[in-house]
Amino acid sequence: MLLVVDVGNTNTVLGLYDGDKLLHDWRIRTVVNHTVDEYGIRILNLYKTSGAGSRPVESIIISCVVPTMLNILEPLCEKYFNVKPLIVGPGIKTGMPIFYDNPREVGADRIVNAVAAYEKYKRDLIIVDFGTATTFDYVSPKGEYMGGCIAPGIIISSEALFERASKLPRVEFRRPKSIIAKDTVSSMQAGIMFGYAGLVDGIVDRMKAEAKSNPYVVATGGVASIIAPETKNIDVVDEMLTLEGLRIIYLRNS
Repeated sequence: MLLVVDVGNTNTVLGLYDGDKLLHDWRIRTVVNHTVDEYGIRILNLYKTSGAGSRPVESIIISCVVPTMLNILEPLCEKYFNVKPLIVGPGIKTGMPIFYDNPREVGADRIVNAVAAYEKYKRDLIIVDFGTATTFDYVSPKGEYMGGCIAPGIIISSEALFERASKLPRVEFRRPKSIIAKDTVSSMQAGIMFGYAGLVDGIVDRMKAEAKSNPYVVATGGVASIIAPETKNIDVVDEMLTLEGLRIIYLRNS
């Protein structure tokens, strides 16, 4: 059994694999001030209640964009699962050349996504990951990670609007009936939803123009399935892309 862990700034996503089959996945909050035991008990309980708890976790791989979380997760893996985890970072075999000025600066999740998407589609790609930040990454037809860009995530953008505009209420993130809205809540929902869809299409259009090709556009992350239908450029939503990428990278290093 392989446990894959993707630590983001807001949420941590875990997946349990039996071979190439994803048996279970979970999403929990990333809390940097929890102790090893608090996280350990929580993750162990998820595993034991999954129905697979009678079989031992033999391997663990972690990608993490919150460095302090590794101080919790590494000892957790050894204490609660008796496994030394594989950490995605410099020196790990990804099977993908990284054409970035300083490859150490690329977030582990961005490389993991790129590896999974290229393994699945075997062509030039743009991967859009809707997380705390929204990342856009370009992979060449040869499977080379060429770089990309980072934009503020839709949730933190919305939070800034609620906090800085005193007369505007906190609203549910959902599609309004019309772009020409007739009330304040719908006006905000229209601006957030369609404005962010425009951001996605604008960046993807510019990346396609610079790449001088028409890459396949794969979206992943928490709100991907909500935003994708409002865009003209996203071809497919793959919510388990990062977990699959971690599984692939583990196999390449085992």
